Amino acid sequence: NTKVHEDFAVNSGRNIAWAFRQSSPKLKKSVDDFVKRHRVGTEFGNVTFQKYLKNTKWVTNATSADEMAKFQRMIELFKKYAAQYGFDWLMLEAQGYQESRLDQNVRSPSGAIGVMQVMPATGAALKVGDIRQVDANIHAGTKYMRKMLDTYFTDAKLDDLNRHLFAFAAYNAGPTRIVELRKQAAKRGLDPNVWFNNVEQIAAEKIGSETVTYVRNIYKYYIAYTLALEQGAERDRAREAVKGKI
Repeated sequence: NTKVHEDFAVNSGRNIAWAFRQSSPKLKKSVDDFVKRHRVGTEFGNVTFQKYLKNTKWVTNATSADEMAKFQRMIELFKKYAAQYGFDWLMLEAQGYQESRLDQNVRSPSGAIGVMQVMPATGAALKVGDIRQVDANIHAGTKYMRKMLDTYFTDAKLDDLNRHLFAFAAYNAGPTRIVELRKQAAKRGLDPNVWFNNVEQIAAEKIGSETVTYVRNIYKYYIAYTLALEQGAERDRAREAVKGKI
């Protein structure tokens, strides 16, 4: 029930801004000093910008009216292949949204195609049909996820959520790299069976923010979709209750 005041700008013409109370002069002094020494143009600022802020797919509003219309159009395909390969269809659709905003027309500079951003060679190897078509594209992405789970993430100590989070990370960064990151996490005293705040810390350090952001965004979209469906079901129940009283 949060109300967004879109007419109130913390900053304009940029994606990120600092905001704090005016009655915090010591904090303001510290922030000003930090920014001066770490802004883009300094060595630290340039390295950090390249590592965390360049070409990052920021989380967007997946439940706006236009985005939910795309979501609704693809539900049956995601349900179909999620059931075939043993996945939570809602989590897979969240992945599709992160990959392409559920747009089959998206083509990446590297040549990846469609909703699930499948490489042509991968699509051919999976033998699911023409990945330029949305049905085969979603089939290919789901089948590839299943293959990674069965090949690299069968550990008995992994719960279902983390098994899927590791598979998402592998989809983005490659499975052998994620397997190695788990080993490094264990050596550092972190839990190799937990992605959030554990293996993702090593991922951020070793490969930058892209994979960390990728997995976190998928999970955010998954939660957003879950809440949207629950709210829709609640509205439907309310309507039926009203009809029953008329």
